[in-house]
Amino acid sequence: MYLTQHTDYGLRVLMYTAVNDGALVNIGTIADTYSISRSHLMKVVAALVKGGFLDSVRGTGGGLKLACAPEYISIGAVVRHLEPMQLVECMGSNNRCLISPGCRMAGILGGAVKAFLNYLDGFTLADLINKTTRDLLYVPKI
Repeated sequence: MYLTQHTDYGLRVLMYTAVNDGALVNIGTIADTYSISRSHLMKVVAALVKGGFLDSVRGTGGGLKLACAPEYISIGAVVRHLEPMQLVECMGSNNRCLISPGCRMAGILGGAVKAFLNYLDGFTLADLINKTTRDLLYVPKI
């Protein structure tokens, strides 16, 4: 199992925003910092705003900020919001698998996903930030 690039970038945006809390940050700066496509990052940010993890301030001098303190943003909640978590066809609404009625795969994989997300629920955005991360991502306010 792996997380999509969308979720990877989402977590990175949240980390960048957390380190620079108190200052509005913009997509261009984040994209430049991580060498990520701005257009792709705009989709990620839109999902994070929609999920209530980020607040967006429009207009001149606008930018992004965390919707709440990093200690209150669960990594599990972020992953649930950004990842489809449909590991196989039968876990989705468009299931056309012939063996689904008698197959146990969806239940077993669903249990694994649940355990994975429960583990991530034990961590917050604050847990992802350490001194090195802070030193690499902090942009002093001018």
